[in-house]
Amino acid sequence: QVQLVESGGGLVQPGGSLRLSCAASGFSFSIYTMAWYRQAPGEQRELVAAITGGIARITGSDSASYADSVKGRFTISRDNTKNTVYLQMNSLKPEDTAVYYCHAQHRFNTVTYYWGQGTQVTVSS
Repeated sequence: QVQLVESGGGLVQPGGSLRLSCAASGFSFSIYTMAWYRQAPGEQRELVAAITGGIARITGSDSASYADSVKGRFTISRDNTKNTVYLQMNSLKPEDTAVYYCHAQHRFNTVTYYWGQGTQVTVSS
């Protein structure tokens, strides 16, 4: 019943932009902390950005955190009315190439978490 479905990945040139979406269903989205991870072949899965769960329709930017490698370029946001979390990626670099995964973790019962299947982002000229 629980689903995290990523979309928006694809091939983009260096310096370009993509907006990833993760549509959630089957759980109480608003009380889950949402995050984006990425993993390139042969590398560890890396936390890219996270945004704290809450009851607001759209969580404020003060609850967001980012990996140093993407600060100033990526923005995570959520819309609790749509059960969707977004990752706006600007000024993309070849090293951003990876499979991007959506992750949900219950804000209080932190042993409860879910993963999406991932969406490929390729930054290449």
